[in-house]
Amino acid sequence: MSLQHLKQRALSNTEVRAEYERLENEFAFIDQLLSMRAQAGLTQEQLAKRMHTQKSNISRLERGNANPSWATLLKYAHACGFELNLTPHKMSHDV
Repeated sequence: MSLQHLKQRALSNTEVRAEYERLENEFAFIDQLLSMRAQAGLTQEQLAKRMHTQKSNISRLERGNANPSWATLLKYAHACGFELNLTPHKMSHDV
């Protein structure tokens, strides 16, 4: 059984799908962090040194086991050579 087939099968369960959708933005954000570090060509250890922190803190952040401050996220992005900004989320308003 392929991973894609297993994922489709799991997501056919409404409870699993609801939880997956609830966590989807968090997973996307973690993927973005990992992508920045990969594009910078840095290991967790190298990134930790640039941020003046411990590798375990980088690991927790990248696993989603942390609640980082905005300042920490800025340091992470800058250490990887990126800028971090927020863009407005367009919401539809009922009139």
